[in-house]
Amino acid sequence: MKKIQSVCNYCGLGCNLDFHVENGEIMMVSPTENYPVNKGFCCIKGLNLDKQCTKIKGRRSPLLRNDKNEMVEISWKEGFETFVKRMTTIQKHHGSESVAFISTGQITTEEMALLGHVGRNYMGINGDGNTRLCMSTSVVAHKQSFGFDAPPYTLNDAQLSDTIILIGANPVVAHPIFWERVKDNKNAKVITIDPRRSETARNSDIWVDIKPKGDLILFYTLANVLIENGWIENSYIENYTEGFEEFKSHVSKFTLKDVEKITGISEKRVLELARIIHNGKRVSFWWTMGINQGYEGVRTAQAIINIALMTGNIGREGTGANSLTGQCNAMGSRIFSNTSGLYGGGEYDNVERRKAVAEALKIEESLLPSKPTLPYNVIIDKINKGEIKGLWVISTNPRHSWVNNQEFKKAVDKLEFFVVQDIYEDTDSAKICDLFLPSVPAIKKTGVMINTERRMSAILPILEKEDGELTDYDILLGIGKELGMGRLLDNWKTPEDAFELMKKCSKGMPCDITGATYELLSGSKGIQWPFKEGQLLKEDERRLYEDNKYYTTSKKANFIFGDPIKNPIEISIDFPYTLNSGRGTVGQWHTQTRTREMDVVNSITSKEAYVNINPELAKDLNIEQNEKIRLSSCNGVKSEFIAKITDSVKKEHLYAPIHYIETNSLTPSVFDPYSKEPSYKMVSVNIEKINVEGAGGYEKNQDR
Repeated sequence: MKKIQSVCNYCGLGCNLDFHVENGEIMMVSPTENYPVNKGFCCIKGLNLDKQCTKIKGRRSPLLRNDKNEMVEISWKEGFETFVKRMTTIQKHHGSESVAFISTGQITTEEMALLGHVGRNYMGINGDGNTRLCMSTSVVAHKQSFGFDAPPYTLNDAQLSDTIILIGANPVVAHPIFWERVKDNKNAKVITIDPRRSETARNSDIWVDIKPKGDLILFYTLANVLIENGWIENSYIENYTEGFEEFKSHVSKFTLKDVEKITGISEKRVLELARIIHNGKRVSFWWTMGINQGYEGVRTAQAIINIALMTGNIGREGTGANSLTGQCNAMGSRIFSNTSGLYGGGEYDNVERRKAVAEALKIEESLLPSKPTLPYNVIIDKINKGEIKGLWVISTNPRHSWVNNQEFKKAVDKLEFFVVQDIYEDTDSAKICDLFLPSVPAIKKTGVMINTERRMSAILPILEKEDGELTDYDILLGIGKELGMGRLLDNWKTPEDAFELMKKCSKGMPCDITGATYELLSGSKGIQWPFKEGQLLKEDERRLYEDNKYYTTSKKANFIFGDPIKNPIEISIDFPYTLNSGRGTVGQWHTQTRTREMDVVNSITSKEAYVNINPELAKDLNIEQNEKIRLSSCNGVKSEFIAKITDSVKKEHLYAPIHYIETNSLTPSVFDPYSKEPSYKMVSVNIEKINVEGAGGYEKNQDR
């Protein structure tokens, strides 16, 4: 029996697993014992990676919609020819940018890079990743504050902290292996800031039950309290940061006497939280989607960063302003996809970077894009306006996952040609496409993924591809060849070729990976970037900014801030309740296209969409446990849910898992102005009872 070490391609932790293979079959999956991320543990999703495309068999040849609206099987040759003919015809008649792609954070770095070469460099089209839906807020915050998208931490910092503050994060469910780190730290005080009494809040020392979207005011007020009490590190501020005096003046407007009205947190509790931060010697701040997916997420993330900077809680063991990544290779997408910035980082108008990347790729500089891609939301808007007429979706399911997802369906109806590339032909998106290109799961791929702490891990093929099966890399190469790219693909023949190109592009950048090789990564403990050529790998875990040098021109971190903006989602008589959304259980993932193959997950999760409702509210509205109810949203959409009565939500709040298409149909088309990330986490809704004839929406009493 062979044992092959590879990386889990679900969440952003990138746990490594040992696959025990015999006669072309996976006999067992076990966590890699000494891997620094998971240390011999993993969650139920990783342990069931052998189930991918077993119950629901993947296709070996494409499908094309015919004149009778039927999907019929075609050859790969015909699939590539159809793709190229239809897409280039659209471009010929409507311009190069009349076609676009939407990618993912769940394919390999090499596949992302090749997609960026084929789509962005050669076809000249816009293309964004679904990392826009989860991490773009943190990306922008890092770039503006630190000078580069460079999260500072190692996951081990959670075990070295004496104070752990989790903001808009529920790692018990979303990052369970990270939660093991937190739980194992018996010396730390754990504080969770969340509107909901989540699984993590229930297991914390302190739950700060903030009002939805009260975060920015809370952190500005906290900063003011820390400054007024002298609970800051003046020497760190003076030597290693810029803009503090302006920030100090800004937050002076946010006083304790005003904080409770907006945040729901009393003066006493805010002062207590400030004192806890001050008394902590190693304070770490961890945030994820509860912050990122907000209408002012970037400034909120930077408000957290500012507190870490002003208290000196960065660049040291057990500290940091630390964003937890959602998807397994979001970091690869952020830096090596050629979408919002050049390969290896840097802006498209930077003359020196353009020259360096062109030389690394051995192409003419003019072939590189001249500007960042249109963001996801603009791509959808332009489809609905008739300006984009061809769309190519790779390894994601926007019919389900896109904010206000019925808008995506409307967009598809207006397209001339819609292509989906995925491992399953029956996703919500694949069902409505014109051309389906089947790929294989990661257990049949070669490549590299980069996790939330900047760690590169090797993906190795556990099983051989069967006749007719193609990886996403194979498909992209096939499309590139059919497009006539010719010699432009000479240096991209294999995933390893692409990795070598990305190494060259990264040279001299904060994410320099010139010292990494496939050989070094295979069967290893992974390598965090930066890792330069000639550098010795002395430590398994390395954090950034230990030398107090940042990636800005001045080498100092920036205090970035701004006035809070009005919440575009208002609670009203017509829509009196606040709906929040997030993960349901550890075993569920995104739109459940993969985890539905796991019997152990199906046996404990609801097949129907459900919503959590407070017992008092349920009593007031005469709603029984497991009763079917209807939620109507301020975006004009209604969805039906099973009512689950629980005290995990406050009386006027509701919570629904993102894994059901009904949930994201209710979310409004609201986006952070800087990151363009959707504001998934708050929508105003009303409740209707379905089983009462003629029942309408309940009006909230003014005194309730």
